[in-house]
Amino acid sequence: MVTHVPAEAQGDERGALLSFIEEQRGGIRRALLGLTDEQAASRPSASELSLAGLLKHCAEVEQSWIARARQEPPAIQRDQSNWHETFQLVGDETLASQLAHWEQVAAETEKFIRSVPSLDDTFPLPSQPWFPPEGRVSMRWVCLHLIRETARHAGHADIIRESLDGKTAFELVALEQGS
Repeated sequence: MVTHVPAEAQGDERGALLSFIEEQRGGIRRALLGLTDEQAASRPSASELSLAGLLKHCAEVEQSWIARARQEPPAIQRDQSNWHETFQLVGDETLASQLAHWEQVAAETEKFIRSVPSLDDTFPLPSQPWFPPEGRVSMRWVCLHLIRETARHAGHADIIRESLDGKTAFELVALEQGS
């Protein structure tokens, strides 16, 4: 469900982009309201996706893109051997710990995007087969990519939550607002 994103201050493109990223994060957080770790980790369809897995994946993806933009390695290196772990809680990870982690990642994203000299500044894409050789993207591109990535998974989260207990995005927004 779309929620209203307030208009940015005149000329505040960074603020607008960051507000839209936050709106989509909210969709995933809302889908988790009132769930236990077990409910959030359950997979109510043939898909491997769970709400806890989507939360972890979105936080990890956001952190990795901001690290790339800083030209640093992501906190967690993923390859074919451990890719599946980006979509599931492992070890001592909990819903609460992942929500807290994403909050820290979001704060770092905001701080970094607000600090770059220009949204037109670019950084190199990693050398991976799905990226063009010697490709570069801008800070604006990374913000738009995070909006797209998070929105895509917020839609998945709506469907998974409704499959778990029938609660729709409308009910979850009301629950979030304390209605």
